[in-house]
Amino acid sequence: MGAVIVAGLGPADVDLIPPRTSALAAAHPTFLRTRRHPAAGLLAAVPSFDDVYDSAATIDDVYAEIVERLVAASIDESVVYLVPGSPLVAERTVEILRADPRVDVTVEPAMSFLDLAWVRLRIDPLAAGVSLVDGHRFESEVAGSEGPVLVGQCDDRFVLSDIKLAVDVDEPPVVTVLQRLGLPDEAIFDVGWAELDRAFEPDHLTSLWIPWLPPGPGSALARLHRVVGRLRAECPWDRDQSHHSLVPYALEEAQEVADAIADLDPLDPTRAQISDVVRELGDLLFQVMLHSAIGEESGDFAFADVAAAITEKMIRRHPHVFERAEGDPPVSMEALSRQWREIKQQERAERDG
Repeated sequence: MGAVIVAGLGPADVDLIPPRTSALAAAHPTFLRTRRHPAAGLLAAVPSFDDVYDSAATIDDVYAEIVERLVAASIDESVVYLVPGSPLVAERTVEILRADPRVDVTVEPAMSFLDLAWVRLRIDPLAAGVSLVDGHRFESEVAGSEGPVLVGQCDDRFVLSDIKLAVDVDEPPVVTVLQRLGLPDEAIFDVGWAELDRAFEPDHLTSLWIPWLPPGPGSALARLHRVVGRLRAECPWDRDQSHHSLVPYALEEAQEVADAIADLDPLDPTRAQISDVVRELGDLLFQVMLHSAIGEESGDFAFADVAAAITEKMIRRHPHVFERAEGDPPVSMEALSRQWREIKQQERAERDG
């Protein structure tokens, strides 16, 4: 049976590497999970698994390949596996290794980003009842819960957008962004919920502190958003699309929605007819989400901007609904048509300057 010693590099610069980790790395064949760590420069001669990240199709494939390489390397002698932070905090490869019967795993503790986060936030996580959440699994991990949350692994805009979409409440919280804790360019600042996926550039050392997560169900839109983000990252066809290349598909899907609605029995629609409408509307929604994903990648706009824009427009164009006082008389259809035209003309004038 092989033997792997897993040791942590700590959360920041070389001064936070545990002495025990340095001693182990000097005494055994050693591997780095990634060089994307502030202290990796001290280990220039140590091979890393960054090539696996570059070549594997999915992140699950990355983890599986790293484990296979470690198991193979440890057959004849013990090897050291160095990971960022603590081996037991947000380290999926360590979880897989510990469950693998082919290898004996020893874990050497180290400081994680959590230790620095509690100091910076001045919080006792036990007393506060803090939940720890992986940003990549935010929707599923916070569903049905409320209270203070620290979100790790907030490493790209898609993750931030998923988090933003998963919380659908009237008064979303202000969050504290924690970046590069323990490094000279450490940054800690507050961001409003609406600006979460566009106010700053996330990196692999970014976490979010949500002082109080309002109760509310997870959004099906957040799941779709996550799926579209993965398609853009891993599917060659989806990744190759642009706003312009998608125009024919938007027209086609809109026509298919119209056709499905035309086929509905106006008095007693069948379940199959309704299913057709649902399916075609979903295809059209996918087009909206795909355009939004392209907008997010360029930093131009996100799906939340699309939803906010149409929400504000509908409120603005329906003052007889949203500004109506109790006791006001009903508005005639003729008056509604006139009001609609006037509002559209005003919007056009404002837009044209």
